[in-house]
Amino acid sequence: MQTQSENRCFGGTQGVYTHASEACGCDMTFGLFLPAEAADGPVPVLWYLSGLTCTHENAMVKAGAQGWAAEQGIALIFPDTSPRGEDAADDEAYDLGKGAGFYVNATEAPWAPHFRMWDYVAEELPALVGENFALDMERQAITGHSMGGHGALTLAMGLPGRFRSVSAFAPISNPTASDWGRKQLNAYLGKDESTWARHDASLQMAEVGFDGPILCDTGTDDQFIDLLRPEALAEAVAKRRQEATLRLQKGYDHSYFFVSTFMEDHVTFHAEALYA
Repeated sequence: MQTQSENRCFGGTQGVYTHASEACGCDMTFGLFLPAEAADGPVPVLWYLSGLTCTHENAMVKAGAQGWAAEQGIALIFPDTSPRGEDAADDEAYDLGKGAGFYVNATEAPWAPHFRMWDYVAEELPALVGENFALDMERQAITGHSMGGHGALTLAMGLPGRFRSVSAFAPISNPTASDWGRKQLNAYLGKDESTWARHDASLQMAEVGFDGPILCDTGTDDQFIDLLRPEALAEAVAKRRQEATLRLQKGYDHSYFFVSTFMEDHVTFHAEALYA
């Protein structure tokens, strides 16, 4: 692992690190904010998964999360959204290929050799940061935006007992029924739609749910709301009687202005679970 940068930030440290990823078969970069409390011992962890076209950097510089995390004594991890490098397959469209990993393990050509973002976020990166930083990996929570909200919800439900809480900003909630999902799941996982279900938050909610609190925010003026399908997740939550707070925020869109506005709510929500 190589240190790309470390900057003083809200009394703690915002670092950027690169390492050789076995899961993705390339070098991967991630951001990690450590609050001041990490100097005295392990601190709880909040993962932030970013959306389409993003790298580790977008949320790290735009979401305004570090100040709220510093108040709560929580570390923030900002993974990348896909494999990188000349060997990783790509597509001309912004919503497939680099920057659009969708947090799945691809099984289809040409994606399978590198696009293994589920394994990277679920197994490889947690092991790496747990070994090298003062993190309490028994206390983890996860959040994300758009494609990252999809990843946060599906990872939380797909890894029972891993996360104490999950939240999402404008998540892609029902990708098997959306153009933001069917295209990518078909490309990465193939035509057998039975393999898609574990990567659909609404279907997973109906099937297994989540043993903990959920918070989701979506803007009523989100330009992609028809692709996000928040109503499908709401229906599944209601049918399952899942503990969840699902909010439609009047006038907000899909941007990081929206994310940063409600970041304090989300960090506080996770802090309550992480320190319970």
